[in-house]
Amino acid sequence: MATIAPPDSEKLPFDAQWFKRACADLDESGCQLLKDAADWAREHTTGLLATTGEPLAEHSAEVVLILAELGTDAQARASALLTVLRPENTRNERDDPLFKRFGPEVMSLVQGTRALLRLGHLAGQATDQAATGTDQKEMQRKMLLAMAADLRIVLMRLASRLQSLRWHASSKTPCPRSFAQETMELYTPLANRLGIWQIKWEMEDLAFRFLEPDTYKTIARQLEEKRVEREAFISDTVRRLRAALKKARIHADVSGRPKHIYSIWNKMRNKSLEFNQLYDLRALRVIVEDERACYGALALVHAMWTPVSDEFDDYISRPKPNGYRSLHTVVADVQGRTFEIQIRTHEMHQFAEYGMAAHWRYKEAGPRGGQVAASGGYDQKIAWMRQLLAWDKDDAETLRAPEGTETARATDERIYVMTPQARVIELPAGATPVDFAYYLHTDLGHRCRGARVDGQMVPLLTRLSTGQTVEIIAAKSGGPSRDWLNPQLGFLASPRSRAKVRAWFNAIELQQRISQGQAMVEKELQRLGKTAVNLEQMAQQLDFARADDLYVAVAKEEFSLRQIDYLLMGGKGRTPEGDSEANVSEARIYGSRDESVARTGKSGVLVVGVDSLMTQLARCCRPAPPDSIVGFVTRGRGVSIHRRDCSAYAALAARSPERLIDVDWGNTGDAVYPIDISIHAPERPNLLRDLSEVFAKLRLNVVSVNTHSRRSLAHMVFTIEVKNGEQIGRALAALNELSGVTAARH
Repeated sequence: MATIAPPDSEKLPFDAQWFKRACADLDESGCQLLKDAADWAREHTTGLLATTGEPLAEHSAEVVLILAELGTDAQARASALLTVLRPENTRNERDDPLFKRFGPEVMSLVQGTRALLRLGHLAGQATDQAATGTDQKEMQRKMLLAMAADLRIVLMRLASRLQSLRWHASSKTPCPRSFAQETMELYTPLANRLGIWQIKWEMEDLAFRFLEPDTYKTIARQLEEKRVEREAFISDTVRRLRAALKKARIHADVSGRPKHIYSIWNKMRNKSLEFNQLYDLRALRVIVEDERACYGALALVHAMWTPVSDEFDDYISRPKPNGYRSLHTVVADVQGRTFEIQIRTHEMHQFAEYGMAAHWRYKEAGPRGGQVAASGGYDQKIAWMRQLLAWDKDDAETLRAPEGTETARATDERIYVMTPQARVIELPAGATPVDFAYYLHTDLGHRCRGARVDGQMVPLLTRLSTGQTVEIIAAKSGGPSRDWLNPQLGFLASPRSRAKVRAWFNAIELQQRISQGQAMVEKELQRLGKTAVNLEQMAQQLDFARADDLYVAVAKEEFSLRQIDYLLMGGKGRTPEGDSEANVSEARIYGSRDESVARTGKSGVLVVGVDSLMTQLARCCRPAPPDSIVGFVTRGRGVSIHRRDCSAYAALAARSPERLIDVDWGNTGDAVYPIDISIHAPERPNLLRDLSEVFAKLRLNVVSVNTHSRRSLAHMVFTIEVKNGEQIGRALAALNELSGVTAARH
């Protein structure tokens, strides 16, 4: 936020000399736009100070000059003057005075730059320790680029940061350590990746000067000559080498630069070198047409200057592991001043600058060298931006993302949002608050019930955008919703999040199967009278690693309980699956062990407490334990037993209420009761076979089947024998899960 400057500190730098420099390379319309912006800035920044203490007018004027040196267009320079102004509180963008006077393009640049300023402010307030790590700084760089869809916004931010550092240095105003640290961690790597060397070098040196003043001064004193003299040496060497190459008829581009102080210190630190061991304080680069010209230029260089022994590397015949190719040599002039020369072809240079072995990858990897891999679309956008900056200043109008090109949208596949503690999170495009919650912690994702985005409550299926701050509202316990797995609803965009939701439901299903299988195994052991068996040992004897694996196999009907019988009976019980007797029908097995009420007539029903009276189970409703039952006294056939909800019994009771009698289930023992299961399903091949297999797997005896079809719909009634309602429930559940079955009822 701007403050009022004291009267004696007022300065209006928008004079004729400034205007001439600021309008470099602009046409008449561009100059007029810049003049209008300067008039507006002069009117609204008079006497105001930035948060650093620098006068706003002076700051914005110097930023424009930096942008002019970079060859940006008039819109970018005008926007740099207007960004520092306080935004108007208007609901509609078109009502903003800046929009009305300068148009949508300038307004878009101003808004984009203000968004990045907001990002920097939030990052500076980070309270989460995880938000200050190296990975988080990388995330902040990526989010900065993602928010700046227009390259000019990034250039404006870099120029503004450089000017702030210059002001601290020139005014002798102490620079906050956090400000210099942020420059080194966020802005200089970004300038490096974009290939804006002049800004990168100066920002690094200035920030290093504020962070390590003693080290900076020590290295500065060790340099035998001033920067101006070193630059003069480079210029003279470039001129001599160009002339020699031209005379030898070798077409080449020669460029050079002196090593800056931070780079010297960084190399000494990374390679554990002393100052006198550095040979590349001054460096030249020669780019030629082909490999043959590389070696021709090398021979010429060694003829002009004395090669330093053991300081020659041929990365053309022996490329680096990352594919980098070039000739590196260190030579010394007659005064003993050493300098490095790199020689490569245009193709090698293109690969080194924009490919896997890009200069910024190599430098930022530190001691790891070029072993860092590229990362997809983000690197594509970096390469695209660097190519734009490498073009001539005459093409300054091209310093914006071409609409409709894929490279301009290279990072659209990712978004970058922040936690309330300013920790930056990278998510796929289209991500929702649920994706965000799962990224932070799996348990938080499971318990996610709501979200605030930039302080406002939003639905969980809201798509997030880069730069937003997201806060999750979670329940104390609970799990995800199955709706989250429905791609049509759009709750999740991240495959990682979907996998975690599926894992939750898979774990629940596994536990259910374990419980179901355990109950089945224990019931079988009770029947055999073997309840004292060690279940873990029994599972291992049956070739299972754990008892839980046995339970799951039993619940999924992948393992027959007959094998437990066979194991515990010492081979004398029922034979396991696969033996010659394994095909004995379920009817025979049950017939040999259980008594069918239909055959014995012993229903197990007590009539007014007496079990010796003659009873029969009504065929209209076929009751079975534990159904609620009632009795009706018939003429000559004893007591007829009905289910209490039987419609036929209701008619009998209405007609002859005096013949009703109280009944209840007694000791049913191992008796089995015939019941009817009604099934509706569309006709399809093998339907009857599939239904029969369900009953066979449940070991239920099918007494009869009645089926008929109408309009391609099958209606079937299976009469089966069961012991109790639990078996009925399991049968109905299994039938209703069968493919094509629309209804199965008792």
